[in-house]
Amino acid sequence: MKKSASTPKNLSSEAKSLWRKLTAEYGIDDEGGFQILRVGLEAFERMRACQAQIELAGMTTLDRFGQLRANPLLTTERDCRAQFLAALKALNLDLEPLHARPGRPGGS
Repeated sequence: MKKSASTPKNLSSEAKSLWRKLTAEYGIDDEGGFQILRVGLEAFERMRACQAQIELAGMTTLDRFGQLRANPLLTTERDCRAQFLAALKALNLDLEPLHARPGRPGGS
């Protein structure tokens, strides 16, 4: 019998939706998988927060000498994206999701 974990309460609605979708489609049902997914989605949320701030402030800022510099949040966004993708890879989610029937997926 599959174990299910409730969606973490501290996640945003977008991250909760991803939690439900990924646990269902990929059959994540173990405590280790739940923890990796939770940490990955927390990184996803930090990435989204950085993206929102970058959208407001712009991709560049002026330093104290008036020189144009990259927004420091670009680095944080990149790192959070890498952490999220690493969590997906740790869960082997770069594979095809579970299907109710055997065989190759249908083409478009």
